[in-house]
Amino acid sequence: MTGCILRPATLDDLPFLRQLYGSFRKDELAHVPWRQEDKQAFLNQQFDLQHRYYIIAFPQTDFLIIEKDGIPIGRLYVNLNAEMWQIIDIGFLPEWRGLGLGSAALKAIQSAASAGKSLGIALHVDRNNPRAYELYQALGFKAVDATETHIGMEWRSHHLLPERTDQSADLS
Repeated sequence: MTGCILRPATLDDLPFLRQLYGSFRKDELAHVPWRQEDKQAFLNQQFDLQHRYYIIAFPQTDFLIIEKDGIPIGRLYVNLNAEMWQIIDIGFLPEWRGLGLGSAALKAIQSAASAGKSLGIALHVDRNNPRAYELYQALGFKAVDATETHIGMEWRSHHLLPERTDQSADLS
């Protein structure tokens, strides 16, 4: 990942993770007619709920901070402890988006999955994030299921398993 390092997240990273989460929701809340304090309180509550959920629902996950030159710029939550690896979340601060860092991280995970015994990589992408969806498609991920809010995608390790053909995702 071009000069970036990954390290385990610690409690000291919570303020950064809270800031990062807020950056993910900034556009969504831009037109909500709340005072700034109310928006921040809402974001804090939503971050706390998501953070607790991830810890409880994905206990085998590595919660990693992405750093560049010692500065936290993103997060990668990934479970490498299953046959099908799972990316729970990946994201960067706004000023670090669109620079190829996400692509580089995903390619590195794909390379590691191919070199190991992983069947592949699974993830879910928010339907309101077409840039991420297009990136995943460009990296060979295929839509395998869908809900009202998310599209499930998989990338298969070429040496272990054929593509899934048992279902097609309704992406409409």
